[in-house]
Amino acid sequence: MRRLVVTENITSDGVIDQAKGWFQPIDDDDPDMVAALAKQTAGSDAFLVGRHTFEQMRGFWPRQRHDRTGVADYLNSVSKFVISRTLADPEWEGTSILTGDVTDEIARLTSAPGKDIVVTGSITLVQELVRLDLPDEYRLFVYPVVVGGGRRLFDADDRVRQLELLEARAFRSGVVLLRYAPKR
Repeated sequence: MRRLVVTENITSDGVIDQAKGWFQPIDDDDPDMVAALAKQTAGSDAFLVGRHTFEQMRGFWPRQRHDRTGVADYLNSVSKFVISRTLADPEWEGTSILTGDVTDEIARLTSAPGKDIVVTGSITLVQELVRLDLPDEYRLFVYPVVVGGGRRLFDADDRVRQLELLEARAFRSGVVLLRYAPKR
């Protein structure tokens, strides 16, 4: 059975919205972080995104030819699923458009054989997945920056969510990987 894994780059004050330009992609100068990402990609065979994030990614990743981090190779070869009611043609090989109810679509994907399904970016979609208690794991790459405002992974609602720490790992850059599983 597959798992749904939310992976986000997040600020120290909990913001995942990158509108203020705080995020700096990793490069091969941080081999431990590159290895952590490689481990994640080796453990997954599907990538889930919302339409907006997908459109941004499809305009960038398929054109990358000298990406030594392996992200371009992974994204160009993995099965990609886009949750959208408006996207007609994905224009990126290996992409399927999912138009049904989110809970039903995720149930169908996770019941199929395979490895993890990773979802990243896609703030609106991820917040919906969180609200529906669908993620099996959260992988948060916490960046040592405070932006003071912006959209957060766990948006304001009245629910308390208990999480079990699976891993805490600091990288040379100051980024910390925190892996959590929801306690259900």
